[in-house]
Amino acid sequence: MSTVRLKKGLDIHLLGAIDGNEIITAAQPQTVAVIPDDFHGIIPRMEKKEGEHVIAGEPLYHDKNHEAIKVVAPVSGTVKEVRRGERRHIDAIIIAPDGGHDAAVHDTKGDAEQVLLESGLWALMRQRPYDVVPAPGVRPRDVFVTAFDSAPLAPDLDIILGDKRQYIGRGVEVLNSLTDGKVYIGVRDGQAIDAPAAVVTTFVGPHPAGNAGIQAANTVPVNKGETVWTLDIVTLARIGELFTTGKVSHDTVVAITGEMVQQPRYIKTVMGADMNTVLKDELTNQEQSRIISGNVLTGVKVGPDQWLTAPYRHVTVIPENNKPDEFMGWASLNPKRFSIYRTFTTWLRGLKKPVSMDSRIKGGERAIVRTGEYDAMLPMDIYGEFLIKAIISGDIDKMEQLGVYEIAPEDFALAEFADTSKLELQRIVREGLDKLRAEMS
Repeated sequence: MSTVRLKKGLDIHLLGAIDGNEIITAAQPQTVAVIPDDFHGIIPRMEKKEGEHVIAGEPLYHDKNHEAIKVVAPVSGTVKEVRRGERRHIDAIIIAPDGGHDAAVHDTKGDAEQVLLESGLWALMRQRPYDVVPAPGVRPRDVFVTAFDSAPLAPDLDIILGDKRQYIGRGVEVLNSLTDGKVYIGVRDGQAIDAPAAVVTTFVGPHPAGNAGIQAANTVPVNKGETVWTLDIVTLARIGELFTTGKVSHDTVVAITGEMVQQPRYIKTVMGADMNTVLKDELTNQEQSRIISGNVLTGVKVGPDQWLTAPYRHVTVIPENNKPDEFMGWASLNPKRFSIYRTFTTWLRGLKKPVSMDSRIKGGERAIVRTGEYDAMLPMDIYGEFLIKAIISGDIDKMEQLGVYEIAPEDFALAEFADTSKLELQRIVREGLDKLRAEMS
């Protein structure tokens, strides 16, 4: 086992971390939803209509451009609503569970790619370049699996795996049959993974060390013309379970974390469960809370009447910004005010002590200034500031030269947090990748 040590990045320690590994089973959700925007690169074409019954694992829709790619129902029940937004964009497919335990059964003796496509697990993987759901029929150069999450208040994936660890080895065998290269698994220091058919690498360093793309860039980088797949260890275990039992498990363990949570802990529920069920009696003050499906860097703001979004394993609740005015503003001498720089006195007590943060941006958008902020937060062999400028200007040649094929929006999430220019870097990267993909297709 080799070790990669990363110096760039930053661990953000927030109040509301989980202390312990107890898992509480939540009640059956009132509704379950599939959010098409979670599966970037897929244009949904519905296979089920409102009022129709589905069983767990049955396709709800397929990709317009690649009909073999299916997105399936996580529970059995009735399609209650296909909620649409502007220009008939499908915002959510809402299912009312019936409590049934019927589930689609797959013949795993056939072609592995076809089985993954039909099961819906294909849609949980991503490909570089473009950070989209992989295109069928393309064999990746390598597959990269991350076995840990380094984001703020992130759950322990070993706890989320539970007894599903037994399926990791089978999952690796399946992915090995789909690539011409190797399956790489990135683990944190001290973490053990039983996967003899994979190349296991230990990553030591701050966030974003747990990002699969960062691990790929520091192992075997992606070059123009190459395709790799990325996924997490939980999805890998689901793949192994599918090819062992013939069924996909849509149960998930969700970490409920954050300052506004009464008792941060793990809750067992189902993928896409409604927040009202997941957070029932969990918040100290719902009116003053911002609910984020995911972590504070890459997650999605949701309301209590909305649902868990992919990857379905983390909910963070922080104080909402209800008092935008602060005494003395940026000149405040408040010793509790967080800063990664020496602008405030926070640095005297170090950055490892948990701090309180709300939803304020604390600044406005301004021109990019070359300060090296992006590079300090991005442990990849690219020039982050120049790449962002190339994306904004739409210079495709520059984008290619500066490493656009290696990146995903989540890789720039920490740089966005540290950016004094307050640019929406993840949105910029996403739009740049989409534009590049459209030009190359």
